[in-house]
Amino acid sequence: MGSVLTASVLLFDMDGTLVDSTASVERAWGRFADRHGLEAGAILAVAHGRPTIEVVTEFAPAGVDAIAETDRIEAEEIDRTDGISEVPGAAALLQSLDPSRWAVVTSATRALTLKRLAAVGIPLPKVLVAADDVTRGKPHPQPYRLAARALGFDATDAIAFEDAPAGLASATGAGAATVVVGGYRGEAAAGLPRVPDMTGVRVVLDRETLSVTLP
Repeated sequence: MGSVLTASVLLFDMDGTLVDSTASVERAWGRFADRHGLEAGAILAVAHGRPTIEVVTEFAPAGVDAIAETDRIEAEEIDRTDGISEVPGAAALLQSLDPSRWAVVTSATRALTLKRLAAVGIPLPKVLVAADDVTRGKPHPQPYRLAARALGFDATDAIAFEDAPAGLASATGAGAATVVVGGYRGEAAAGLPRVPDMTGVRVVLDRETLSVTLP
């Protein structure tokens, strides 16, 4: 048996944690780079887990309408769900949980999040904190704090599942016990428990406490 963590609620990032959208995201940023003569690799090195508008603002050449570019990227991704898939075990895990005890916390927009979750058969959350809902996105702690509060708890009562540096910083900064999903091994993941995917994660409700067993 693996390690056991306890919490009141569970908070899940989407991309890389519930949905494998790596290929779709990389194609979208590649198209953005091509339109503006930019180096796609430099963008991808920092884009994962961050709100699209922030990345566009950082890299777009002078004179480019960042809001219009963001809208274009989001529209392209909403229209193109090919190449995305469920992170193994994600749908079964979420289907086993009380909807009032979990939320999705993502840097994607609400529309894109709902489209991707539905496309791979993952239950839609009762509580969703998306890019549209925050004034400060990941790596700021605000998204995880808002999600926990919407479920009726503090982020310190939560376990967060994340895969990218910005999200890990956001979750740990909010005070959530944080689990790394996937292969990221940078500084933001140092000392944190990890799982390869969601397949072996087991959750049991004992009175008011969730016991989460990691493989």
